[in-house]
Formats: sequence, structure tokens, C-alpha cells
Amino acid sequence: MGFFNKLFSREKKESLDQGLQKTKESFFSKIGRAIAGKSTVDAEVLDTLEEALVSADVGVDTTVRIIERIEARVSKDKYMGTSELNRLLQEEIAAILVDAPDSGFRDFSTPADKKPYVIMVVGVNGVGKTTTIGKLAYNFNKAGKSVLLGAADTFRAAAVDQLTIWSERVGVPIVKQQMGSDPAAVAFDTVQSGVARGSDVIIIDTAGRLHNKLHLMDELSKIKRVMNKVIPDAPHEVLLVLDGSTGQNALEQAKQFTAATEVTSLAITKLDGTAKGGVVLAIANQFKIPVKYIGIGEKMEDLQVFDKEEFVDSLFSLNS
Repeated sequence: MGFFNKLFSREKKESLDQGLQKTKESFFSKIGRAIAGKSTVDAEVLDTLEEALVSADVGVDTTVRIIERIEARVSKDKYMGTSELNRLLQEEIAAILVDAPDSGFRDFSTPADKKPYVIMVVGVNGVGKTTTIGKLAYNFNKAGKSVLLGAADTFRAAAVDQLTIWSERVGVPIVKQQMGSDPAAVAFDTVQSGVARGSDVIIIDTAGRLHNKLHLMDELSKIKRVMNKVIPDAPHEVLLVLDGSTGQNALEQAKQFTAATEVTSLAITKLDGTAKGGVVLAIANQFKIPVKYIGIGEKMEDLQVFDKEEFVDSLFSLNS
């Protein structure tokens, strides 16, 4: 690894440490009180740990899983000290997080045998979906990839306008039609154009409506079908964007979208400034879908490729 890669990696890790600060402070202040003056992990420590996990929006099911596994390990070693609790927690949290199928591709690279690599982005309005697409385009572009955007959220003029602004800001082309146009037609034109241009990455925005799940399912299925006519295995990725600061609401949105379409990866935004970063664990545990990207700030560089080892390390690094 060269000097600049090392520098980028260090800056990325520092941003992650800072982005998870509020979750970390809330979580560890409770754990600190739980183990103060204690030399062994007892029922009181586990009760307080359970409360800390739930308050970080890890969710009841995930919390129960973690506590039960720690209880089993504590009962096996009757004299386990509180100093070992952090290590146990790190191991159990890492075990919950799912590796992406293409986890070998880091730093916004794409599989060499899939060009163009087509990403269909789904998620409700207001979660940072369009902003995430803009940041993805920036980061792919920075990694040397040619990117094409498709504005298939044709039900809101603001969505098309916002994506157009991002395309201009990042310096990547966009395919769009008038408001009210058939989203599948926009997707078809985008993929066809991407193939003709020799684009490396195509990112398709879609409408973020949940009021009619059947309609959403039909619409997303139609978009997939028309893309298949140009690239048989497109989209290669269905990325669901969730707002991490909404905690359990993000979990509910994940339920709705996974019921409507086959989601293959997650982007969790707005983890900076919230104490609810534990929702990453709740979603990973319940849906077994890999978190691929996390948003930890406003800057375009603050959308990071998710690395579970780095995430757990940042969560437990108390001196950042």
C-alpha cells in the first residue's frame, strides 16, 4: 500500500471514529456505570448492558441474541472479569454484521466481469437517497470509473432537479425525461446509453413511495425487466438507502422494501450526530443483508465503503 493510500485510510478511519462518536458516548457511558467497582460480569452488569444496547437502537431481538451469547460464555468461565466484556462484545457484534458478497472489492471498485455495473437505488423520500447517489457517483468517479446517472424517480420534479444538480457538481452525465414519464422507460434509456458510452457504473434512482406496496413492487419489477432487455443480469445490485438517525423507523422501512423487491445491499446514512448507530446491527441481524455503505457526514468523502472490522473498532475506540 502506497503512502497516499495509507493517508486516505487513516483519514477514513478518523472520520469513522468521529461519525460514531455520539453512539459511542451514549453506549459506553452506560457500560462504564455498569462495571464501575465490579470485578466480574454478573447479572447486574448484563442487565445494564442490555439497556445500553436497546437505547443504542440495536433492537430487542438483536440485543437478546447478544446477551444470550455473552451469558453462555460467562457461565462457561465463572471468573470472567469485566475487563474482558469489551472484547466479548466486539466479537459478538462483528459476528452479527454480514459481509458483502463482493467484500473483496473495496474503495469503490467494481467486478471486472460486470461492465457496466448497474446499481438500482431504492428508499423512501427524505432518507438521503438522491444525496447518496450523488456521493456514490463522486466516489466512483474519483476511483477512476466512468459513471452515468438515471433519473427514474419521475414522480417528483424535485428529485430529478436534485439529481441533475449532483450530476453537474460531480461532472457525470445524466439521463432524464419529463416529470410523470414512465420510470422504466428512463431506466431503459439509461442502461442503453451506458452500454453505448462504455460506462463503468450506471446508477438508477427510483421513486421513494411506500403508500402502495403492490404498486411499488410492480414498478420496481418493471424497471428490472426493461433493464434485462439490454443487460440480462441487470441490475447487479439493488441498494436500499436508510436513514440511521431514525432508528427503528429504518428497520420498518427495510421490512417494506425487502417485501417489495430483492434488496442485495444497504446504505445507512446520517450516522453522524445520532446515538442510534446500533440500528446497523439490528438491520444486519434481522435481514441478513450486507451494509455496503455508511454516511458519516456532509462531505462527499463521508460516504464510506462499510468495513465491519473498522466499524467495530471505531465503536470501541474510546480515545478518539
